[in-house]
Amino acid sequence: MGYVAVKGGEEAIAQAGKLLTYQRLKGASDPLEVRQIQEQLYLAVDRVMSEGSLYAPDLAALAFKQAAGDTLEAAFMLRAYRATQPRVGYSLPHKGEEIRIIRRISAAFKDIPGGQVLGPTSDYTLRLLDFELLEDTPRQRQAFLQALGRDLAGTRPLPLTFPKVIDILRKEGLLAEALGNEEGREKIFDITRQSLTFPASRSAALQTMARSETGGLLLLAYTNMRGYGDIHPTVGELRVGYLPVRIEHPQTGAPYTIGEVKVTEAEVIARFTAAEGSPKFTLGYGLCFGHNEIKAIAMAVLDRAMQAPEPRMPSEDQEFVLSHLDGIESLGFGSHWKLPHYVTFQSDLDRLRRAQEAGKKTKPGSGKDNAT
Repeated sequence: MGYVAVKGGEEAIAQAGKLLTYQRLKGASDPLEVRQIQEQLYLAVDRVMSEGSLYAPDLAALAFKQAAGDTLEAAFMLRAYRATQPRVGYSLPHKGEEIRIIRRISAAFKDIPGGQVLGPTSDYTLRLLDFELLEDTPRQRQAFLQALGRDLAGTRPLPLTFPKVIDILRKEGLLAEALGNEEGREKIFDITRQSLTFPASRSAALQTMARSETGGLLLLAYTNMRGYGDIHPTVGELRVGYLPVRIEHPQTGAPYTIGEVKVTEAEVIARFTAAEGSPKFTLGYGLCFGHNEIKAIAMAVLDRAMQAPEPRMPSEDQEFVLSHLDGIESLGFGSHWKLPHYVTFQSDLDRLRRAQEAGKKTKPGSGKDNAT
């Protein structure tokens, strides 16, 4: 692919950057603070962190502001920043039971150990515009928080841990273990250090989907649920909460907690399979940074779909799915078409003109035919 230089291009590019900043600043409203974005637009911040593959709420909010709300551009910036940082170590493996719950539901069972915890969600409300937000004053906020405090007075705090709903099926021998669970810790694939090859291990597939673009995951999972695949999922358990991050202490080697990250975990129950001669349910798994339930569920659906022994549909084909989910790569390739392609297009023009000329010479009634 060839590009040609344009005289004066450097100055034009600089002015274009200034105009981009002007578009954000030209209004009469007060500047939007990064802290406001982090606190009030937290779902967008969580999405940027997940797709940018870096848990840094303040930097994700900064990228979101700089990108004027474009989550793909913001994730691109965060991923680029991530690439400049040194790797100082690896965290230890964790189990979903360790998540400090803020939301936990099951669509498979009504009564679950510990109870359903609806948490913060819009799932059970009408999607109607709230015009009161047009006049969102500090006084209104304070009044809401005071009323909420009165409602919560006397309530008991949530338990620190909850049992896994899926274990109900495991104990009854009704659940087949997902393929890839035999991988040991030393065999976990690192997609940031190793090129993805096919067939990919389950750890590589889960890592790829964990930082994939939410819309892309949902699209492919939706095709599977609609019939271009064979997965009709039931959400066994969906968890949103904070997962502790532990590393080995540099002096003692003992596990040491350095903080926690907000994550969403989904386990979906799928179709029967004849495992070792006994029909059982199968399981798909998804986990991503932040509060992003649709992404985790779509990830779990595709995880199960790609376990098909003989892929028949695009959503069951590892190479098709995993090669087209990264929003950063998709954005980069889609955006590059806006860059100069003068040389290649001129070559296409020349070939087209020659083809047309050759076609005219071979048409009946042309000079060449008359001479013949």
